[in-house]
Amino acid sequence: MPAPHVSRRHMFGYAGAATLGGTAGLVGGRLLAADASQDVVQQDHPAHGAHQAGIATRTQAVGELIAFDLLPGTDRAALGRLMRVWSSDISALTAGRPAPGDATPDLAQASVSMTILVGLGPRVFDLDGLQANRPAGFQEIPPMDHDALDERWSGGDLLAWVSADDATSVAHAARRLTVDAAPFASPRWTQRGSWRSAGPDGQPVTGRNLFGQVDGTGNPTDDALSAAVFSTDGWLTGGTQLVVRRIEMDLGTWDDLTRDRQERSMGRTLATGAPLTGGEEHTPMDLSATADGAPVIPLDAHARLAHPSQNSGRTMLRRGLNYTHEEWIDGRQVATAGLIFSAFQASIADQFIPVQRTLDQSDALNEWTTAIGSAVFAVPPGFGPDGWIAEGLLGD
Repeated sequence: MPAPHVSRRHMFGYAGAATLGGTAGLVGGRLLAADASQDVVQQDHPAHGAHQAGIATRTQAVGELIAFDLLPGTDRAALGRLMRVWSSDISALTAGRPAPGDATPDLAQASVSMTILVGLGPRVFDLDGLQANRPAGFQEIPPMDHDALDERWSGGDLLAWVSADDATSVAHAARRLTVDAAPFASPRWTQRGSWRSAGPDGQPVTGRNLFGQVDGTGNPTDDALSAAVFSTDGWLTGGTQLVVRRIEMDLGTWDDLTRDRQERSMGRTLATGAPLTGGEEHTPMDLSATADGAPVIPLDAHARLAHPSQNSGRTMLRRGLNYTHEEWIDGRQVATAGLIFSAFQASIADQFIPVQRTLDQSDALNEWTTAIGSAVFAVPPGFGPDGWIAEGLLGD
């Protein structure tokens, strides 16, 4: 199917969105399609609707992504049983009620901004009876020159992504989903992170990644959001396709740079996120501006290369979480940090991959960032009170 394009007004309203570490866009910490006066925290996000919650809702303070591998005996019918169980869990937990059979029911709490998003990995569509239902454009990300992928953070047949205001609520929900999945699937990897998307007054702000960059200025909204993100392809109609990339950031060498070098690599100021061509955070970029015969926004600046005008109008919805990670290697404790980056789009093949290839070739930020994990998931549409996740794919 052709790459979704946005109108000229929406494209330049995108304001030169940036990406991180050779990924196709920075995170979406700011309001996407809701009332800007609404507080970020202590919300109740409905479990039921046309789309799964956790796509266009604001990025919460804490998130945990759990990928699972299907057990050998899990066929289409068994997967359908798991989706029914998870749907029941999600309906309860997001409303602050204990899930059926919950051993720690007192940990369930309402108004913690909880969302639980479920995705299906590529191998699901190898199950008997599902081969013809693989969505158009749904594919793995091909190898990129600047990738150093680790199996510990890559792949997966299922995804459960739990987000909320606090780590206790996230841990409780993640545990419940993992326990209920045990007869059908085993955990493959878990990635945890945090995001600051609210200011001191509780109002939404565009958060910052660990480089200190304002991160997520240009996410699409309203009609442009629907056109870029949601599928119109058969059973996936109302759903979307998700890319998850674990981006390791070299904070030590980044901190050694001058502020000017950091800003020229991004194409935006660190203080406010405004383009180097002037204005405020959401001021459109002037990619034609020059000074002393050179572009004000360098040709390899991340924000220039990621701008829709440089990518045939392609855009996508980006969310992310900052992470830190420590482990013992050869008797020595090693600390790493970075971004758990995600991008939602109608077609991975037509949207994410072309932009990713451009960034992989020329993005200045490649010097300080490396993708060490990669996974893709088809995210089914939402479900109603009497329905369940992926019913259109797995139902009789």
